[in-house]
Amino acid sequence: MEVKIGVQNASRELVIDTELSGDDVEKAVADARDQGLLSLTDTKGRRVVVPVDKLAYVEIGSPTVGQVGFRS
Repeated sequence: MEVKIGVQNASRELVIDTELSGDDVEKAVADARDQGLLSLTDTKGRRVVVPVDKLAYVEIGSPTVGQVGFRS
């Protein structure tokens, strides 16, 4: 699952590929409001931690995998 996180006052968004489902990511974002930090782990085991008060948006979607060549 590809997750894009927009951070206030940052020129680039964070892009994370995680093994969590979309519902699990949504639950992690909702739970983070109480804890103050959003923590997600990517497929390589790296952890990304963002303060909740700095979140601009969280976009949850599936990556397009295996597209090679021309599409019609």
